[in-house]
Amino acid sequence: MKTQIFSFLIAVSVITFTACNNNSEKSQKDSTDTSGSSSTATDNANVPEEKPSFSNVDAKTAASINEIVAGYLNVKNGLANDNSTEAANAAKSVMTALGKIDHAALPQDQMKLYMDVADDLKEMAEHISESDGKIDHQREHFVMMSQDVYDLVKGFGTNQPLYIDHCPMANDNKGADWMSEKKEISNPYMGKKMPTCGTVQKVIK
Repeated sequence: MKTQIFSFLIAVSVITFTACNNNSEKSQKDSTDTSGSSSTATDNANVPEEKPSFSNVDAKTAASINEIVAGYLNVKNGLANDNSTEAANAAKSVMTALGKIDHAALPQDQMKLYMDVADDLKEMAEHISESDGKIDHQREHFVMMSQDVYDLVKGFGTNQPLYIDHCPMANDNKGADWMSEKKEISNPYMGKKMPTCGTVQKVIK
């Protein structure tokens, strides 16, 4: 029985690995299209759009949310580049931005969403900032950080479109999402080992 289970897990891993490789090869093929235009598979896809929930966000609150998102994206880019120090420093900026939120300016519905997310996001940012040189550990906490920041953006919005990407191999093959400022896949969970593994799920505008 153990042998059968082990064989099944290997088969699942191989299938997932092949799927990500196929995605990478397709992206490379599309990016060198003979029409002469530069594009990727996700450039041509019909990506579903999602709108933020709140339409009355205070300007100072919006600025602080944008700072949180900017720090998050820098964490993402650091991990995608296999740069643990860059990710750690960016996580510190997320914590700084969290401290700038003026609770008094938040209506009740916005306050509830923020409070549901803030403590956990701060904890994830602390773990990542304190784990310079331990990129696997940083990536583990980035899974939850991505969910927290997504919840904020889904509510408050941000000053730029954000693409929600999914990697089936991340998080011990359980799969995980992240947000990106660009359509092209740059995987923070796999880094330079498998940079294009993943697909765009939707965009928040």
